[in-house]
Amino acid sequence: MSVTGGCQCGRVRYRAATLGRMSLCHCRMCQRATGNAFAPLVTASGVTFEGTPARFTSSNAAERGFCRDCGTPLFYAPTGRDDLELMVGSLDDPNAVAPALHYGIESRLGWLHLADGLPEIATRPGGLSGQGPVRIDSRQFQPGAAEETR
Repeated sequence: MSVTGGCQCGRVRYRAATLGRMSLCHCRMCQRATGNAFAPLVTASGVTFEGTPARFTSSNAAERGFCRDCGTPLFYAPTGRDDLELMVGSLDDPNAVAPALHYGIESRLGWLHLADGLPEIATRPGGLSGQGPVRIDSRQFQPGAAEETR
């Protein structure tokens, strides 16, 4: 089964050979990266691109891919792994997957109440896979940071 998707303007398109588990990540970095309350992500393998996504190394744990032209967030790429986690909203058919769990719930916004019965997991060393770094060092802007760190 092949799945397709891409950005708003169409300059970056992708095809994924397979999709895996979908999660809703509530961590602060995903909130900031998507401009949303959480990031709906689905693991994908065999991803090929038409057009070149821009990348931002948001931490020592991952890069985040997006369209340089329209700004659409496209993926989360864990460091040292071949698979990606695609932004579900960038799939041509976002109904092709359904969430399996909530991750990073320690940062879930207080006004967000989801009574979906899915498992809720706090951010943990190594991430969901256990293969990531024990400590995540964010490279995203931190309010109140000294001017020279920006």
